[in-house]
Amino acid sequence: MKTSKRLELAISKLYTAFHNNTLNPECCQQCAVGNILDNTDSWKHLSDAHGSLKLNYIGKVHQSLGRQFNGYSPLELLKIEHIFLTACGFQLPLHYNNSKPEHPTNKDVLFNGLSAVIAYLCELDGVENVMDYTKLFKGNTKKTIQTLV
Repeated sequence: MKTSKRLELAISKLYTAFHNNTLNPECCQQCAVGNILDNTDSWKHLSDAHGSLKLNYIGKVHQSLGRQFNGYSPLELLKIEHIFLTACGFQLPLHYNNSKPEHPTNKDVLFNGLSAVIAYLCELDGVENVMDYTKLFKGNTKKTIQTLV
């Protein structure tokens, strides 16, 4: 399976952030997009609300000019963050009145968000989801179990 450089870099950054405990859905520098964009928060100026799918004026300008940030368009970045926050259990857009998970940096919560984002990143690049483990269980189950043991 051939993957793009942007996909490899994004997955690597997200994986590293997850394992280094630097993935935080409530921080624009440490959320999914913040990590993909090298822990910068400049992407937050593309929309008026964290978690929104709607580009603001600045976002529309960048989108219409074909601007890419580490290989992703402004709309793709908003969708990545939206998917991440939704899978983590946040009501969007982020707002102190909206519901959120009790422990937003819990590894299980973050893994749900990470898995959803990686599935979307793979979809964007037209490759199979690299986190799809169901193939391990297809075919001869007995042989698969013996191999694992």
